[in-house]
Amino acid sequence: MAVKTWLVDTGPLIAYINRRDPAHVAVAARLDEFTGLLVTTSAVVTEVMYFLSEVPDGPAAFAELLVASGTRIAELSDPNLVLAATGLMSRYSDTPMDFADATLVQLADALNVIDILTLDRRGFSTYRTAKGKAFRLVSLLLTP
Repeated sequence: MAVKTWLVDTGPLIAYINRRDPAHVAVAARLDEFTGLLVTTSAVVTEVMYFLSEVPDGPAAFAELLVASGTRIAELSDPNLVLAATGLMSRYSDTPMDFADATLVQLADALNVIDILTLDRRGFSTYRTAKGKAFRLVSLLLTP
């Protein structure tokens, strides 16, 4: 049986570390029960580090999470991939799509994985892989 793999976007990683985030409880419950493989991109890691820089011990806690969870980080910084990412960003400019989102779409194609843990439900409901596949948004039961 194949290992279940989820792509992970910026929002859930921030919410997991920042206990004040409104999505913290739901994200923590979902991630803590997950036993598969988490994958993300270096662009997502950069965004998370930036947004957690104001959270006490945020960057260190995030780095520890990456290690403890065995999260795989894809480096999609080849100039041709960066150029392709900007094409995606232009295509979805009305949504909008940032660079980290574009790298996740590229990674989805590379790994043939469409399950994504994200708080950007609007964006990832709209985005499609190069093969035309829709993303499957990992369910989060957010408390009001």
